[in-house]
Amino acid sequence: MLALAAVVLVADQLSKFWAVSALSGGERVTVIPELIQLRLLFNPGAAFSIGEGMTWVFTLTAAAAVAGILYAGRRLRSSAWTVVLGALLGGATSHLLDRLFRPPGFARGHVVDFIDYGGLFVGNVADIALTVSCAVLVLLTARGIPLAGADAEERTPA
Repeated sequence: MLALAAVVLVADQLSKFWAVSALSGGERVTVIPELIQLRLLFNPGAAFSIGEGMTWVFTLTAAAAVAGILYAGRRLRSSAWTVVLGALLGGATSHLLDRLFRPPGFARGHVVDFIDYGGLFVGNVADIALTVSCAVLVLLTARGIPLAGADAEERTPA
């Protein structure tokens, strides 16, 4: 879990570093016409810039998410849940670091977004990890797969 979280965190922060240095002129770079462009935004809010004036709330929420994932991760015995929680932890930690250390100031920082999905929304690598892992989390929960994995008796055919 921690290894995957580190990969997501590093990939997200490196891609944001690149975006800030390469896209800082308000320019748009087309990747897939009509579908994906690269353009730099600094998001003080949550998804779709909701709650722009409540950056400190998102900082606390990200910190709570990181703590909760670390706590839940102690019980992991399922490889699927390990992947889900690792991706969630990496994305949440990266967003927390943005909130803590990016301008305009400590615990009020804006998240760097740069992947524009056809004008619908603009996100980043952490958002991809968070979205995909949340979808898988819903599937694992719907299928009744526990964090701790199946007991030996449940795995043994009758």
